[in-house]
Amino acid sequence: MRLHINVDHVATVRNARGTRYPDPLFAAHTCEAAGADGITAHLREDRRHIRDEDVERLRGSIASVLNLEIAATDEMIGIAERVRPDVITLVPERREERTTEGGLDVVSQRGQIEKAVKMAMAAKIRVSLFIAPDLETVERSAELGVQQIELHTGELCHLFEPGKHEARAAELGRLRAAAELGKKLGMEVAAGHGLTRHNVATVAAIPEIVEVNIGHSVIADAIFLGLDQSVREMRSAIERGRRG
Repeated sequence: MRLHINVDHVATVRNARGTRYPDPLFAAHTCEAAGADGITAHLREDRRHIRDEDVERLRGSIASVLNLEIAATDEMIGIAERVRPDVITLVPERREERTTEGGLDVVSQRGQIEKAVKMAMAAKIRVSLFIAPDLETVERSAELGVQQIELHTGELCHLFEPGKHEARAAELGRLRAAAELGKKLGMEVAAGHGLTRHNVATVAAIPEIVEVNIGHSVIADAIFLGLDQSVREMRSAIERGRRG
């Protein structure tokens, strides 16, 4: 299972004080050295954390895969075409939200998604859609010709509390079914949102899921463990889940 680390919140800390540090590029290099298979960065419309220059520096410097999360807008499609990340992940985005909430509406945004896919095919960029683990949404995603879907695990992660075993089992079943269908339809399946070293093993145990994108919990753990050890601890948790 590939582990991609999202460095957005390194930029959040930097921007809070208007300094040059902590540098998300240095964080990316540290994550790679600790075993990360890729670096994820979300360039938001309001540039609340990652900025355009961060994306350009990441593209020119990291040795692993650059996964650029963007909304399916003309501005962001144009930036992706210019920067040429290895992967673009199309995500829903609302200015007032703290973090990405829910999956992409692949029906209402079909026109913009098709525009992004057309650009990406010409530029040889992989396309992933960040979607809810819903079977109909998985089917609609396959129709759009994308190479990958990333299943939203936020609902599952909220259920890792006492007294929510049945609800957690039901959501985990929904995630498994979506992952199985995604693979059956010829797409790679990733997962992300809300994953920590304490709950990631549950997702890692699903064989159809080949990649996880994790940011907030790794950066939070880094406050106490250091970034290198935080990545290594996450990798170990994933491997325990993969082994069953």
